[in-house]
This record gives sequence, structure tokens and C-alpha cells, in this order.
Amino acid sequence: MDPAPARPPSLARHPDFRRLWVGDGLGQLGAQLTAFALPVYAVVHLDASAGQMGALTAAESAAFLLIGLPAGAWVDRMRKRRTLVVADLVRAAVLAVVVAAALTGHASMPLLYGAGLVLSAATVFFDVAHQSYVPGLVGLARIVEGNAKLQATASVAQVAGPALGGMLLRFVAAPLLIAVTVVTYVTSALAVGRIRAVETLPSPADRRPLRTEIAEGLRFVVHQPLLRRIVACTSIGNLGGAVGGALTVLYALRVLGLDEVALGVVFSASSIGGLAGAVLADRVARLIGEGRSIPVSALLFPVAFALTPLAAPLAGAGVPAQLTLVVGGVLFSFGVVVYNVAQVSFRQRLCPPALLGRMNASVRFIVWGTLPLGGLLGGWLGTHLGVVPTLWVAVGLTAASALPVVFSPLMRMRDLAVPDSAQPGRAEPELSAHDDVAR
Repeated sequence: MDPAPARPPSLARHPDFRRLWVGDGLGQLGAQLTAFALPVYAVVHLDASAGQMGALTAAESAAFLLIGLPAGAWVDRMRKRRTLVVADLVRAAVLAVVVAAALTGHASMPLLYGAGLVLSAATVFFDVAHQSYVPGLVGLARIVEGNAKLQATASVAQVAGPALGGMLLRFVAAPLLIAVTVVTYVTSALAVGRIRAVETLPSPADRRPLRTEIAEGLRFVVHQPLLRRIVACTSIGNLGGAVGGALTVLYALRVLGLDEVALGVVFSASSIGGLAGAVLADRVARLIGEGRSIPVSALLFPVAFALTPLAAPLAGAGVPAQLTLVVGGVLFSFGVVVYNVAQVSFRQRLCPPALLGRMNASVRFIVWGTLPLGGLLGGWLGTHLGVVPTLWVAVGLTAASALPVVFSPLMRMRDLAVPDSAQPGRAEPELSAHDDVAR
């Protein structure tokens, strides 16, 4: 009997992956601090309304809708590592401007909208380049391990970031907290810049018109039946999440009466579910099947999200609002991470290497393009219907998002088949560390 093949060493020993891992972790921590500090600053210090919070949410994701498609074709023509470094430095510079304006008394909601737009554009390029760069570092057989490690790091940042932000806001002003983010982005750029892997760019002679290359990415997504259903689920779920997310901070601070520290604890404790999901995603896939884990995890979304608007009536019945929000957040973040690890790994095994940047950009255009629309819709509904009814609309949308994958072959599938072209011997595809479902 032939001996079992030796298990490859952990990616933690892979020098270039480790550098990317460190840089990504710092960037994730900075993003969490910013995502917490900016809306709190808007509500508490700039007295933002529901409509303004919706506009801020839309600005922070608008670039996925505006430039998401061409970004994929552009990134396919760029050096990915350089794109990652530049994106980090642009985000650091924009946030430095926000800090300076706040400290000098010139901060305003229009300034935050502008910062959100630039941040979202940098994030588009960072995310597409990240998805289209990392894999050559790890190889096809290591995709799930790489995804799980990077998801775990993101989940740790989601656990630590809001709690750290809430505690720091007791002692420092929100602008100084945002300044910490500037440092994390700069340090992330330095770490990624130390990666030694050499990229080989496609020959300029092989380039075709931008419109043709963009169409190829969209065509690949639309013509894959299972991928089409996954994209539908993710885009509708993100629409609902943006509708509710636009008002979550306002709801917690003004309706439930939580303070900034309590809100930070809620966000951090909720993210423990994401950390558990990252650790258990591979085990869940083995237990119920990689294919089935996608619709099963999607069914958690509406159940978990419903606990947000239920926090107010349950508080009246004696259940602490913080506890209700944390339970809902834990369930939601667990479901999101299990869902993302399975569907992103499948998607990147499925796609030919030369098409990855455009495929990733096409998917992000569809699934993240609903975020600014959801933010604007949430702000409008919050103004005209009220905050709590709008949160129930968001619950309904997340419930609808599960339908495309629940009523699909995925519910009967254990394994997500990999085409012959994805077997060993083909060029290595990429992995993704970043969620498609927004949390």
C-alpha cells in the first residue's frame, strides 16, 4: 500500500502569503475602526438625519456601481501588488484629510460624502486586485485554507475593532480614532510592498477593446447556472443589508438609547460569529456538503437580521437590547462567513485564470452595486416610514435573498464540481479574503 501523501505545510509558513496576511489584517482593523467611527461621528457630532445616514452609506459603496465593471479589466492590465499598495495609501490620505478637517472645525456631511466616494473607489481596486493576485501565491489546492485564514483575520478585526473603537471614544475624540486608521493603512501598504513574488503581466499586444473584455467577464457570470443563482442571492441580501445598515447606528443610539461604548461592544461581540464561521467553515462543508452549505447558511440571514428590529419590543419585555442585538449579530456573521467561504472558493475554482479579474469585478458590480441603492432606499424609507418599519423591510429583503439558492440544485448537492480545466496543471487561480455578502 502506498503511503498517504504528506500534508503540505501551513500557509502561515509561506513568506509571501504571511506578508499579505499581515497587511490584510492591519487593513481590516483600520476598516473596522473607520466603519465604526465615521457613522458615530456623523450621528453624535454632526447630528445626521436618517436621509443623511443613507447618503453616507451610499457614498461608501458607490464606486462598486459606478466603476466596478471597468475596474476588473483595468486591474487585469496592472501589477496587482502595486495596485494594493496604492489603494492603501489613497485610503490613508483621504482619512488624514477627514481628521484634519474635524480637528480644525471644518467637518461636514458633504465632506464625509466625498471621503466615502474616494474610499469606495480605492476599495474597488483593492478588492479586485486582491482577489486576482493572491492565488498564485497559494495554489489551487490551498484555496479553502487561504480563504479560511484570511476570513479568520477579518473576523478577529471585526471582533476587536468596534470594541477598541468604543473604548477609545471614552478617552479620545472620533477624529483621533480615525487617525489610528491612517496608521494601519500605511503599515498595511508597507507589509504588502515587501511581497517578493514577481508578476507576469499579459502582453499589451494581446489586449482587446475594454468593452469586449468587460463583456467577457459578465458573460461568464451570467452563463453559469449555479453562479447566477449565488450572485442573485448575494445581491438581494446586500440590498437588504444596506437598507438596514444605513440606520443601524442611528437606531441603536437614538431608539434603543445605547451609548458609543455599548454599541462598540455589540458590534464586536456580534463578530465572534464570523470568527467561529471562519474556523468551522471547512468542517461545515464536510458535514453537510459544500454545495448545501450555501443555501443553509443563507437561511440564517433573515432569522438573524429580524432580531435587530425585535430588540426594541423585547427590551420593553425586559430582555436587554444589547443581548438581542448580539445574538442576532452572532448568527448573521456566522452565516455570512460560512456562505462566503463556500461560494467564493467555488467561484474561483470555476473561472479560467485569465478571466479572474473581470469575473471578480463583474460579480462585485452586481452584488456590491446594490449597496449604494440600498443605502439611499434605507435613508428614504427611514425618513418617510420611520426607522423600525424600515428595518423590517430589510428583514423581508434578506428573506427573499435566500430563495434563489434554496430553490436550486445546491440544496441537493454535497460537492461543487470543478471543471476539468481546474485540475492540477492549469495556471493557478486566485482566492478571496474579502466578503461578497457585506456585514
